[in-house]
Amino acid sequence: MHEPTSWATFAGRRATRAVECVDLSDQPERLDDGLWFVVVDFEADLGRDGATRTGGRARAWRFADVEPAPARPGTGDAWRGPAASAWQTSLGRDDYVRAVGTVRERVRRGDVYQVNVCRVLSAPLGASTTDDGRAVEPDAAALAARLAAGNPAPYAAAVHVPASSGLDPVWVVSASPELYLSLDEGSDGAAHLGSGPIKGTARTPAGLTDKDRAENVMITDLVRNDLQRVCLPGTVEVTDLLAVEEHPGLAHLVSRVRGELPASGAGGAAGRWAGVLEATFPPGSVSGAPKSSALRLIAELEPAPRGPYCGAVGWVDGDAGRAELAVGIRTFWWSDGPGGGMLRFGTGAGITWGSDPAREWDETELKASRLVGLASAPGGATDR
Repeated sequence: MHEPTSWATFAGRRATRAVECVDLSDQPERLDDGLWFVVVDFEADLGRDGATRTGGRARAWRFADVEPAPARPGTGDAWRGPAASAWQTSLGRDDYVRAVGTVRERVRRGDVYQVNVCRVLSAPLGASTTDDGRAVEPDAAALAARLAAGNPAPYAAAVHVPASSGLDPVWVVSASPELYLSLDEGSDGAAHLGSGPIKGTARTPAGLTDKDRAENVMITDLVRNDLQRVCLPGTVEVTDLLAVEEHPGLAHLVSRVRGELPASGAGGAAGRWAGVLEATFPPGSVSGAPKSSALRLIAELEPAPRGPYCGAVGWVDGDAGRAELAVGIRTFWWSDGPGGGMLRFGTGAGITWGSDPAREWDETELKASRLVGLASAPGGATDR
């Protein structure tokens, strides 16, 4: 057994040997130069509605070595997950159904139009111990390989910087299907900022409903408004609306929004990424509309922090003017603590006036079942 080194992988790149970590809440301008792998907690305060999102972290790591990721990361046979029966939920079925009812009442009153209500699943998973008594964190690479084999995703990502590295640690493995932000700066200097919000989930395309389509349109409009806060006037457009994407065991409705940013360096002293993150974070598809009201209701209803779930995971190459950040859904994260190590996974659903509470609970189960099954040791039903 050997102690893992720090590494990250996303969008065909694999980085090793982390050499620096920065706090993006204090130094977002660092993203304007160099290549960084990014993990932002949903609760992170990036300049907008900070009173409702406190305590989360927004961090980026720079690595010494970056190269193309292996085409086949492995089968994940080395992964040793928690027992399937060990998983617990931050909101049980009855509490979740009540939370849906609360959101529907707030919609009736006109406080909000849509709110994403989530719950966090957790299971004990301790560190291993070497022959000389050193603790070794769970094998994030093995879990990433297992998810890649059993649940391939267009924005799959993993970042693991162990506590032994001397840097701020992180352990995140994601099989996200959703684009939060992309940046592509062309040779003509034009920088295109894009987003791909997902709203609407069913087992098959035939199961997508009018409620799903209305919700997607609502959130796409929210994302369009977010991009308009930072893009050049008249450049923001919806390039694809209500497209159906099929993923393992699921079908989603996906829309695409795109705009053009001012030229690099036009963001003022704080830099380009300070403005982009302030305008768009947290992602609209996992918060709600209006975003500020939805965030206040989320803080009221959800007993556990989301952490990197519903946040952002990906990379930013400030030198090349390129970036790709996923919404941190279908995401596992691990942390150690006084009570021992804990593996967590988030799941949720978008709630509107047209929501049926029982069906929304079922949607959270649907989103979790495949991935939690892949991350669990065989035997025993999950307690969700």
